[in-house]
Amino acid sequence: MKARIILLNGVGSAGKSSIAKALQTITAAPFLHVEMDTFIAMLPDALQDHMDGFSYQTIQRDGKPSVVIGTGPVGARTLRGMRHAIAAMAGQGNNLIVDDVLCNGELPDYLELLSAFDLHVVGVRAPLEVLEAREALRGDRMPGLARWQYERVHKGIDYDLEVDSGVLTPLDCARRIQQRFQL
Repeated sequence: MKARIILLNGVGSAGKSSIAKALQTITAAPFLHVEMDTFIAMLPDALQDHMDGFSYQTIQRDGKPSVVIGTGPVGARTLRGMRHAIAAMAGQGNNLIVDDVLCNGELPDYLELLSAFDLHVVGVRAPLEVLEAREALRGDRMPGLARWQYERVHKGIDYDLEVDSGVLTPLDCARRIQQRFQL
């Protein structure tokens, strides 16, 4: 059997990780959870806010902070490596739930790399106000990340399914995904 892959795409603080964890508890077969944040955390601290890794610049938009994310060559190479690692994991028969933030046109790369597998792309949405409130509560996010990502992350993507984590619990979102793709 081909590996099955659920690619969750959404703004940071949309609830992708919580949905992935809930989905792992209700699928018939085991699914591994692959987080973009894990790969970013692999970079040395010196590249966490550096033009070669990922840089962050806070600007004001409509009187609120918006954090512009720059991706340098090492950061881009890291994320390309992540996509190839996902393909390698699936190539070994692992079912995967991938938790990503697609802001820079990465979907075609995913579609090419994962074409041999049973891939479903799921948009995880929530109103900006909800995302900003979650971002503030988390304490591990720069205020304004959600605002900058909000206009970019879903642009031009046709999803197999969309869920609204602003009104549904992570488990409710997971159940919709499970039912839609018969996991």
